Amino acid sequence: MENRNDIIRAYLESNPLSQQQIDSYNRFVGSTIHKIVESMSVIEPNIKGYSIKLSGLRFAPPMVVESDGTSKRIMPHEAVARNLNYSALIYATYTPMISGIPKLDDVKETVIGELPVMARSSLCYTRNMTKSQLIQEHEDPYDPGGYFIIKGTERVLVGIEDIAPNRMINATDKKGSAVTSVTSTTLSFRAKCSVTRDKYGMYTVLFPTITKGVGIILLLRALGMDTADIIKHISNNDAKNDMLLNIESSDERDIPNKDILVHLGRISAPNQAPTYQIKRAESQLDMYILPHLGVSKDDRAAKAEYLIKMAERSSLQAYGYIRKDDKDSYANKRVKLAGDLLEELFTSAFKALVKDISYRVERSNARGRRMTMHTNINPDTLKDRILYAMGTGSWPTGQTGVSEVLDRSNFSSSLAHIRRVKSTLAKKHPNYPARDVHGTTIGKICPTETPEGTAVGLTKYLALMAKVTIGADESQIVESIKKLDVV
Repeated sequence: MENRNDIIRAYLESNPLSQQQIDSYNRFVGSTIHKIVESMSVIEPNIKGYSIKLSGLRFAPPMVVESDGTSKRIMPHEAVARNLNYSALIYATYTPMISGIPKLDDVKETVIGELPVMARSSLCYTRNMTKSQLIQEHEDPYDPGGYFIIKGTERVLVGIEDIAPNRMINATDKKGSAVTSVTSTTLSFRAKCSVTRDKYGMYTVLFPTITKGVGIILLLRALGMDTADIIKHISNNDAKNDMLLNIESSDERDIPNKDILVHLGRISAPNQAPTYQIKRAESQLDMYILPHLGVSKDDRAAKAEYLIKMAERSSLQAYGYIRKDDKDSYANKRVKLAGDLLEELFTSAFKALVKDISYRVERSNARGRRMTMHTNINPDTLKDRILYAMGTGSWPTGQTGVSEVLDRSNFSSSLAHIRRVKSTLAKKHPNYPARDVHGTTIGKICPTETPEGTAVGLTKYLALMAKVTIGADESQIVESIKKLDVV
């Protein structure tokens, strides 16, 4: 028993119970937030030849401006005592562009908003302090960190269970049809795409921006694939027969390539001009169908092949070659921690900032005023959206209760709250299998610690020695696979 306790003690000393939240936040501020800004860095208002570029993101350490105008650093305990936000200013380099050429005279660094700082993270003053230094700064040396301070209130971002992104999941719908779905996720967008095979063998594709399914042959033709090439990408004979049936039954198989986009555009933009319908169809193909494979015209061939593989998997399930996937298995789930949740929040808030900057620039131009950095950027646009979501727990994805007041009843309850994991299912939804203890949660989720009542089995806690990895950059792996010609 003593040896086991020594092992647990040694593990917890090197892996604090709040470390997974801190690591997730550090990855967000270290790399993810820079990628988000870079992906939307060029702002193009409705002014010919004029654009703005935001770059060089950096963070200032948490500071407080006193009543006499002086600024000084603020520690977490002081932010709690004075009902302040423990947050860092976000700076970015503002570069006006005239016909793509930077206007170097007006390049300046400016504040674009504020980001809440997690206690004990890389942006916190206490991150590398020793026990004696923490005591000298009036901080609790045993405080685990992993929480935020919003207007003096300690708040924690609860881990959210979610279906694993960018992988095919097989299921069955209410009609008994086989469905293969993919939660296609990119840095700034999330779209669920699915291929359904009915009992007759017909495929229907469903994706955002449409309410009814679209025939797979229409989409494959719009993505640039000829009907003669479709069968080449299918290996199973039964799936080939299903696809041949879809080709023979499709009204779009003989439509000329130049007219196929108009047919797709008529579904989502009926009674509109053909030019608008073509533009709408191209936007759907690039942005809303499997965006994790890319959002340019060059990626359409890969999307067509991926859709064919999804259709083949639904046929394999229908014919009994494979079983449907278990959605309650942790192999098909991921836990979104503070960094992942802040990624969703910051993406939404930064989009609003970009939109606000475009509006201010267009208004200044219409009034004949000189467009300056100070009149074009309002830091409160970004700051207010982030602080409101953190303070209320209402997330841009529609979820509620993401941010909760940290339970300080005792030390153990604080640690448990930081390691809490919630399901996205509604508490009133019966769904008994989702509430049961699953075999794949052994060693990951505590099988006994869950509240009674409607939240039973939906609110869980990480096991004592469970650790959540923060993920890796998939682009390097994909490039290596392509170079090795594996796929």
